[in-house]
Amino acid sequence: MTRVAPDTDLPPLSGSELAFDRVALPAGAELALADSAHDSLLFVTVGEGALDGDALSPGTAALVLAGEEATLVAGGGGLEAVRVTVGSDTDLHAPMGARERVVAIEHVEPGQATGSRSFQMLFGPHNGSTRATMFVGYIPPGKAPWHYHLYDEIVWIWKGTGRFHLEEGGVEELAAGSAFRLSPREVHIVENLSSDTELAVLGIFTPAGSPSAAYLMPDVAATYAIG
Repeated sequence: MTRVAPDTDLPPLSGSELAFDRVALPAGAELALADSAHDSLLFVTVGEGALDGDALSPGTAALVLAGEEATLVAGGGGLEAVRVTVGSDTDLHAPMGARERVVAIEHVEPGQATGSRSFQMLFGPHNGSTRATMFVGYIPPGKAPWHYHLYDEIVWIWKGTGRFHLEEGGVEELAAGSAFRLSPREVHIVENLSSDTELAVLGIFTPAGSPSAAYLMPDVAATYAIG
């Protein structure tokens, strides 16, 4: 089964509260965002616009919670974004900070993940998203060891090229615009094929938490043991 979807959407899947699609608005067009049951997390990729008056540009993320109403308006050059919706059956994380609706990536401090990988957390319990976390992760050239997460995740490739490896078998190519889904405890590797630039990915996962929460396979973890 093909796991990587190049430039296509990831519809709802049994057992997952996440769905992924793309939004493309011509100049001046409006899109009403209102859902009584789902949170919507957006990440702008091309163009400029506004969400209820808050300016949007590439690298800007926005959060519309279930039950809220908001209007997305494209600027003069149009606007493109990726969107993930999160259903109500996920576990809720306790809120840990004041609510934000729009976050620009240039204003987010980086955090450290496994090895030399880093991330910028756009939305999570710290700023009002208690159902899911949205982050941009940066993968250096090469690949990490086999690992897994406890959360349900959708990953979209923002910049760069790579490969997606599954322990259960199969390797698929990754390019900008590709997306794939990871189930909890699914052992995998995301490899950066470049020799000198980072692979940038957008990740959205639920339950909400830290992007650095990764678990190594026992044989790999043993090599990190302190004797």
